[in-house]
Amino acid sequence: MNVLASYIQYIVEIFTDPLLLFNMMWATLLGILVGVLPGLTATLGVAILTTLTFGFPAKTAIAMLVGVYIGAIYGGSRTAIVLNIPGTPANAATTVDGFPLARSGNAGFALNVATIMSGIGSIIGAVFIVTLAPLLGKLALQFGSWEFAVLAIFGTIIAGSLTAPKDPLKGWISGFLGLMISLIGLDEITSYPRYTFGNIQLYGGIALLPVLVGVYGIPEILTSLKRVTKPEVALDFSKTAGGLSYWKTIVKNWINIIRSGVVGVFIGVIPGVGEDVASWVSYDLAKRSSKEPERFGSGSIEGLSAAETANNACVAGAIIPVLTLAVPGSAPAAVLLAALWIHGVRAGPLLPIEHPEMIGNVAAMFTVATLLMVVFGLIITRLFLKILLVPTEILMPIIFVLCIVGTYVLNGRMFDVWIMLLFGLLGYFMRLNDFPAAPFVLGFILGPMADTNIRRALMLSKGSLMPFVTRPISLVLLIAMVLVMISKYIPKKRGAKSE
Repeated sequence: MNVLASYIQYIVEIFTDPLLLFNMMWATLLGILVGVLPGLTATLGVAILTTLTFGFPAKTAIAMLVGVYIGAIYGGSRTAIVLNIPGTPANAATTVDGFPLARSGNAGFALNVATIMSGIGSIIGAVFIVTLAPLLGKLALQFGSWEFAVLAIFGTIIAGSLTAPKDPLKGWISGFLGLMISLIGLDEITSYPRYTFGNIQLYGGIALLPVLVGVYGIPEILTSLKRVTKPEVALDFSKTAGGLSYWKTIVKNWINIIRSGVVGVFIGVIPGVGEDVASWVSYDLAKRSSKEPERFGSGSIEGLSAAETANNACVAGAIIPVLTLAVPGSAPAAVLLAALWIHGVRAGPLLPIEHPEMIGNVAAMFTVATLLMVVFGLIITRLFLKILLVPTEILMPIIFVLCIVGTYVLNGRMFDVWIMLLFGLLGYFMRLNDFPAAPFVLGFILGPMADTNIRRALMLSKGSLMPFVTRPISLVLLIAMVLVMISKYIPKKRGAKSE
């Protein structure tokens, strides 16, 4: 089926199916709520909801997860603007100009601009899902075991480099630790037990969702409980910038908006990078090309527009490689990939063959969730800010219980709960010592791909490593991997010598 035809057909299906539309509505609203609450992340929101969607049909479950993903990335802008606290890491750049606008009496205007720009960014992303994903899918058909093996390692390397800019080595250590832990259990080729230490519970390996909930959820809970002070919530929206027009804002910033949307999508395609990087890169580009760069940091509409357009467009970019390569572009996209597997949808090069309608369907889910996000954002999300008045010591234990329940529901095993708590402590240790979680999670997800494809490639080549450098795509990925590592290491050595 043509991607555009399946896209249009599924949009009609969503709006003519009241139950499906209702499920998308409450999931998107839940995502916004997750984003509004500082300390919770889109990854945690998607992970918890994934554990609760087992009884839903595959398309409904995926639509709900897309809704909570989009809603969470957008929802973080609420607290970023009002409190100067990004609800999710993706909204960190929003605080730079959003909070000064709020303090100058333009809180309502800033919130609505963020809503409109988030919607435009998501629509740009949906266009790229329809147009770019099929092209990337055709390229993916050219991939063999050699290419997939190198791609898995390359994704881990680049995620480590970009999420730990101060010390890339910590990012790489985090990524390869995830790769190693993913090898626990029976290997996929000979079913030989590895690193199980005779524990039969480990023969099936470690499930992804307990790891995700642990690494992202527990550190957030512990960190939030450590905060002694709680900022006041600015709920006064009576002051608005009445002389400013939303339409004129869009027209004046149309180049900035389109550039930020495109940049967000393509940064999202890069494995493991995520919405926060897209937001900062677009913000920097907007400042460099602005006629009024001095206003950035003191309430620039251009800066706010760039940040919020990019982080929402990045969501689509992160989903594109999930559908075509089975390689997540961000941590929430990694959970979405796991959800696809759980619901019997095998993402990757064979997706257009096995589920030819899925790419168009996901783009349709994306579009509808965006429309719901904008409607909710303009009408009711101000009420969500009152939830910030709930004391952290009450809210976080509730989130902790949801983490335990969601993990237990996965397989009905207490073993998964213990695994979640163990990885929660590991994630907290990593956070205290500046080891990023994103490359760890990406390495854990890509580990089986790397392991199976390296071994299969060596079998096909009778132990020869030459195909890794003689096959064009594999060689390009290897060269890119080396260049990424060199670019992060050599400048530091030079800087050390100059000192």
